[in-house]
Amino acid sequence: MLEDRVAIVTGAGRGIGEAIARRFAALGARVVVNARTLDDIQRVAAELNATGAQAHGIAADIGSLDGVQALVSGAVEHFDGIDIVVHNAGIFPYDPIEEMNDADWQRVLDINLSGAFRLSKACLGHMRARGGGRMLFTSSIQGNRVVVPGCAHYAASKAGLNGFIRAAALEFARDRITVNGVEPGLTLTAGVEQSISAERREKMARSVPLQRWCSVDEVAGAMGFLASDEAAYITGQTLVIDGGATLPVFQT
Repeated sequence: MLEDRVAIVTGAGRGIGEAIARRFAALGARVVVNARTLDDIQRVAAELNATGAQAHGIAADIGSLDGVQALVSGAVEHFDGIDIVVHNAGIFPYDPIEEMNDADWQRVLDINLSGAFRLSKACLGHMRARGGGRMLFTSSIQGNRVVVPGCAHYAASKAGLNGFIRAAALEFARDRITVNGVEPGLTLTAGVEQSISAERREKMARSVPLQRWCSVDEVAGAMGFLASDEAAYITGQTLVIDGGATLPVFQT
């Protein structure tokens, strides 16, 4: 489905981003694996290359303009173009508003939201030169449909990201570039397994109509669809992947 297309996936050293990189590689894409931690991306890229896929790791902090420019220029230098970009990198700290300082607030917005703007702008010309492309974003149900105390900066970044998706979709449509996102709910990453006890995870799963957490592969599957030709007429949309968690007014 993605044969020979070049895809950048940020935050791909672990979790959802790693699953997206693996899904794209399995669908035939040439994948640029990005994260801040060099060891993580080298591991993912090496494992993908060992399967016969084409992957290249670039360590860069997309929370800064210099990091974004280094990532995009490195991708073009290695694979001669860009067809798909996935802004998945994000941070999710706990900072109650009363205790939050300007630096706490700004760092979350720099990575989660401003990174989306910078990355899209940096990739636009390269996608235009290819005759179109796909811009994809990992958003969240948080900030858009639900909120968690202590995460106002995260909620604001993801609500802003959904607004950016819609605006960019309108501006880039003439270039045959579609812009979409996914909004995961409870997603079982390795980090979640390490930080939340099995008992607590089970209790949280009971609040979801489907009675379980989402897997990283299920999020990656949605991204694979949105990156494919099957989604060529979808733009400016976000796909909620939450097991029905946001449907009830009251939980029973």
